[in-house]
Amino acid sequence: MADLRRTKMFCSVLQRGDERAGKADGQARTGRRWHRSGISRSKRHKPGGCKEEGGFSRGFRTVFFFFTNQLHGEASRKMNYFIWLSLFATVFAGNAPRLKFVVHEPSRFHFNKPENYISMYHQEGSDTVYVGGQAMVYVLTFTNRGVRDVQIPAASDQTAIDTCKAKAAPLELECDNFITVIQKVNDTMIICGTNAGSPRCWMLVNETVLTDVQGNGQIASASDISPPYPSQKSISFPAGNKLRKENTALLAGVKLENKRDGGSNKQCLKIHNCLRIKKKKTHMNGSLYSAMSSVAGHPGSIRRTFGSQKLLKTENIWLLNPQFAGAAVIPSTMKYKEEIYFFFSELNKTARVDEEPYRAHWTHLHGGIKALLENSWTTFMKARMMCGAGKTHQQYNNLKQAVVLTAQDKRAGVLYGLFSNAWGRTVICAYSIEDIDVAFSTSKLKGYSSAFIGTRPGMCVRKNSTTGGHNDIKNLGVIRYHPEIEDVIQPVGVAPLDLPMDDDQITHTVADIVMAVNDEHYSVLYIGTEQGKVLKVLHTSGGVFIISQYSLFHNEGPILKMAIDSQKGHMYVGTAMEVQRLPLADCNRYGDTCRDCILSRDPYCGWDRARRRCLAIPPGYNITTGTLIQNLDQSNSSDKEYIKKSKCFRPYSSEAASHFSREVLVVSNTSIFLPCPVHSFHATYRWEKDNCVKNYPCLFSGDFCVLGPAVRTPLKDGVFRCMATEDGFKVEVISFRLVNDGRLLAASLASTLGPSLLLAMATLWLH
Repeated sequence: MADLRRTKMFCSVLQRGDERAGKADGQARTGRRWHRSGISRSKRHKPGGCKEEGGFSRGFRTVFFFFTNQLHGEASRKMNYFIWLSLFATVFAGNAPRLKFVVHEPSRFHFNKPENYISMYHQEGSDTVYVGGQAMVYVLTFTNRGVRDVQIPAASDQTAIDTCKAKAAPLELECDNFITVIQKVNDTMIICGTNAGSPRCWMLVNETVLTDVQGNGQIASASDISPPYPSQKSISFPAGNKLRKENTALLAGVKLENKRDGGSNKQCLKIHNCLRIKKKKTHMNGSLYSAMSSVAGHPGSIRRTFGSQKLLKTENIWLLNPQFAGAAVIPSTMKYKEEIYFFFSELNKTARVDEEPYRAHWTHLHGGIKALLENSWTTFMKARMMCGAGKTHQQYNNLKQAVVLTAQDKRAGVLYGLFSNAWGRTVICAYSIEDIDVAFSTSKLKGYSSAFIGTRPGMCVRKNSTTGGHNDIKNLGVIRYHPEIEDVIQPVGVAPLDLPMDDDQITHTVADIVMAVNDEHYSVLYIGTEQGKVLKVLHTSGGVFIISQYSLFHNEGPILKMAIDSQKGHMYVGTAMEVQRLPLADCNRYGDTCRDCILSRDPYCGWDRARRRCLAIPPGYNITTGTLIQNLDQSNSSDKEYIKKSKCFRPYSSEAASHFSREVLVVSNTSIFLPCPVHSFHATYRWEKDNCVKNYPCLFSGDFCVLGPAVRTPLKDGVFRCMATEDGFKVEVISFRLVNDGRLLAASLASTLGPSLLLAMATLWLH
């Protein structure tokens, strides 16, 4: 250890030479200059051996770290071995994000205290987000400059809190009013909270005051809408009114349809010949549907809980301790119909000791007739979902969230389910909506082998039937005791999506459909993690491509809620400490070259051939006259031939390099480690010397690829260039001119190195 303490480190910092340099670097520390004595420019030096081609790019500040190893013999060899061993530990693995960004947008709101349980509501096309917290409703209006907030108190009275504590709540801290439901039905904003173990609902008036629910609609008991404590799960979802685009719906298996006939509203739950519930004409066309997970004193149910229509519910025997994950509207080709799916995990009565006690399901349902399922659903059916890890046979049975994406007015679509296993590992599986439809329409019922006569179970039953009416009613009895279908729904690809498998587990996800310049729809997922990161993921038939990773928050913590506004082009992300808005099309972060823009594979962005910039795809983009190009799935691009012929991916030539270098004084007899900043984590990085054929591998440490001394990598005088190759195209990232007489080291840069990151890297090497 005494010898190690004698090791010295010298840090030489280059001053930025061109004020215009680095403008495209979104993370450049533009407000600072770095100085150090002993830095000067030198003339171009051409060492012997291989002919040098080109020069050095100009104008980027950077930091170089060199290690002066004053040890000798065995101690020196051990030191070098230890350093290289440290570097090997950080080699990239798995399907990593291509780019990594640290983003701190001005549009963010900080809570005054941690809000460990939050609910969120956002209506598409609005700049306002409603966030429910502990004894508070936050009305947040976002602008490009900041956030305007209105905070509406919603505390429980002291009597309710004292009663809650006397009941021995799950946690004493949960004895307050936590807002769990914020939903807009027609023109009514419904707010429900735990109210210290005795749930209660209000109406939000003028975005400033909470009042008791009133009006022409009916409302169920608040205990059927909100759980008594915030750690327990419930789902509420509006349907029947003018629906907002809901790509971020959660759920597990309920399907229903509403049918309107002329001026009167008629309840139709699935296909044709359904029961019609007559009612007076009213402006209250919409309804609120709520799914309550199984908690103490509540077996779990799905209900229509608010609106002008009859309040229905599921039968208790249909669900086995359900834990609901969400709900989403599925569009129909018929304008007067809509369908909703609910998704949940259910108790697995046959589970072994080492198995997850829950299984994932979804259901569908409709209203009943007099004397049989009168106040319940006639088309309740459920199907089991499988999500396994391929050849390992590891199953993920606990459905935590679901996201449904469908094209407008089309039933074709995809369901993304967020699952966890018994050890808390998380994955995402994708399912075809068409496959789900086929399964519900054709599968046999579990435990029922007789033939169906009349209407198939799961279809709407006619109230007044002239043919087959008796059989239809008989089939209702079949559904009552045999609601589950035999077919198991398998994910697309029969395995989870190929996402990074590390210790940062997934906590929340939302998704969006993007129309690209080739007139095709592409799915983009935004995945929130325990460590406060957000992954932006492109999903195509060929698999997943992780576009980027965002680090958004000053205070690292789990992502709790996310919401997408496709119309405005924003996403809202919430943690226990803050809520932030960021753009969906963040095209300027990819760089100012055609190559960087195309390689991003971001459906929101394209390279404008006329303006020579990476731009967001505008609404109503005309693919015939437009000048934007993309290459998203690398197999179906209308501009692939143009990209091939264009200057986007012209072969690397050192002739384009700049014509000066910088010099840094280096102590003689040093062990030199040359850092290369990593921009794309999907590129292959290698070092070249003097443009020779021979290449030298580099080892990754954090965001750098490092070249150091080794037997086969003699750091003799000459030019060392770090080259990045991606999709078969090569570019120079950084180059060093090394004079091995202890006097000069020169460098040219094509990117910015962060001094704090390099200091951390140096610390890693020396410890």
